[in-house]
Amino acid sequence: MAQIGPSLDENVRYVKEALGYSNDIVIRELVLDSREPVRAAVVYTDGMVDTHMVQGVLINSLLYKTRFKELELEREEELVPFLKDAVLTVGDIGDVDNFPEMFTAMLSGCAILFLDGYEQAMAIGLQEWKDRGVTEPTAQTVIRGPREGFTENLRTNVTLLRRRIVSEKMWGETRRIGEVTKTEIAVVYIKGLVEEGVVEEVRSRLDRIDMDGIMESGMIEELIQDAAYTPFPTISNSERPDMVASNLLEGRVAILVDGTPFVLTVPSLFVEFFHSAEDYYQRADFSTLIRMLRFICFFIALLAPSLYIAITTFHQEMLPTQLLISLAAQREGVPFPAFVEAVLMEIAFEILREAGIRMPRAVGQAISIVGTLVIGQAAVEAGIVSAAMVIVVSITAISSFIFPAINMSIPVRILRFPLMVLAASFGIIVGVLALVLHLCSLRSFGVPYMSTFAPFSFKEQRDTILRLPRWALDKRPESISKRNLRRQSTKMKPPPPGK
Repeated sequence: MAQIGPSLDENVRYVKEALGYSNDIVIRELVLDSREPVRAAVVYTDGMVDTHMVQGVLINSLLYKTRFKELELEREEELVPFLKDAVLTVGDIGDVDNFPEMFTAMLSGCAILFLDGYEQAMAIGLQEWKDRGVTEPTAQTVIRGPREGFTENLRTNVTLLRRRIVSEKMWGETRRIGEVTKTEIAVVYIKGLVEEGVVEEVRSRLDRIDMDGIMESGMIEELIQDAAYTPFPTISNSERPDMVASNLLEGRVAILVDGTPFVLTVPSLFVEFFHSAEDYYQRADFSTLIRMLRFICFFIALLAPSLYIAITTFHQEMLPTQLLISLAAQREGVPFPAFVEAVLMEIAFEILREAGIRMPRAVGQAISIVGTLVIGQAAVEAGIVSAAMVIVVSITAISSFIFPAINMSIPVRILRFPLMVLAASFGIIVGVLALVLHLCSLRSFGVPYMSTFAPFSFKEQRDTILRLPRWALDKRPESISKRNLRRQSTKMKPPPPGK
């Protein structure tokens, strides 16, 4: 039985049987008295609708307004428009004529109104459920900037974007993905700024998804990304409405998933993962220095253990004599080569890092810090590793925490180990060249991943490693979208000195 039939009893019975007589499905039968008594039934999911609206507005209107409304209906077919136009005081009312659509609407928070003798039902939007509310972001914190973060409610998240972009050009499209979960997905972009080809590609990739359910935006990211076999993220995510709004203003597309506070944005570039929201709220000179520090830390986190292995094993002549003697004295009682030392310490630190994350918040941080200190000191005193190796591993670990986007530190942690193997065998340069070639081959929704560097764009260097003053950032990045590039109608200039 796919279509809604004219018999109210049959429709109600089918709903009960299809949902296994679940006790959270409420069915309220009543009689309408418009011209002749008409039996009706209101069906909704308890906990997903506003029960005060159902009882005080919907049922009250159906029982009393139809009875005392001074309107004679010429035909029975006029009952449905009569209810919509003169009885129901609800803004969101839609028609459904089949049970799959009816179940989707009802399990999404709508109240369903069945009428005896009519082969269609009305889906009335009365959604209300408990959510976490707007709170401060936890994964992307800033010292200066907004404290609002996305929530698990899709409508709330779209509203947070609407508050920042008060424009009729911000368009949103919704679709449901997942045969069982039917998770609601919203695709948001600014008409006139975004490339139409990117929007079409996003639609195409989302429509190709065929699976039982979507639980989080990370599942969408894995299914629509350009390259499946790469450690580097080609789709960025954020739990900050201000960052997503800024990305929309640059011509990107946002993908919001119901049930998660992390919003995806495409296309994404390599340099984007080194930029923080706070870069645009602080002074330009300070933001530039911090960005330079992040890029330096990227190379430290990626190459520091490998360089230590290569230099101490094959290129001791590169070290000053006093330092070489000090390192040799430290390693005198160590039974392992530098490569084994580095691997042991890196694995130990990764274990401590994961343990600190998974443990209760009250003790997780203390365990990771104390564990690192105790294990490092004990390993040096036992002669398993040298003190210099502990220093190298520590500065490497600290450098990996400086990235604003956590999904950029993950590939650094992964690639550190093969680079250490190459440092002890063929040479680091082999791995670095392979890494550069791989990065230059990646694309994000048709945009080269290393844009602004390869292909090189001199104009866009104003907001990559450097962050020039706001008045100098008068154009949007051409690598993302070539439509409506000018941000400001007139180019602002700084005031003359002394004014």
